[in-house]
Amino acid sequence: MADYRLIYTDIIAELFPEKADDPKIKNRLDNLNTTVDILKMNVLVFGQPEYAVEFKNQRLRSYDEGSVREILSYQNKNKLTNTETANHFKISRNTIAKWKAVFKV
Repeated sequence: MADYRLIYTDIIAELFPEKADDPKIKNRLDNLNTTVDILKMNVLVFGQPEYAVEFKNQRLRSYDEGSVREILSYQNKNKLTNTETANHFKISRNTIAKWKAVFKV
């Protein structure tokens, strides 16, 4: 697996040096364990992407089992439908349904 801590440290140092002292970013750098953590870090560093860019990037994402379980537990905890969960995490509602079948949630 890639060393995301090193990757984001280099990106911040070169492109966003003003964000190097942000406590939120420092905390996230130490806790980059799942895909969801990486996606949240991406938003902190680069901000919210434009719709066209986000749509294109969304198609190339992959999720580890821990991230899938985190998303499904978020859905259960907040009593959301597949559509509401999919909109929140910007993934397909069919993907949510498939995950629920695979992980027997």
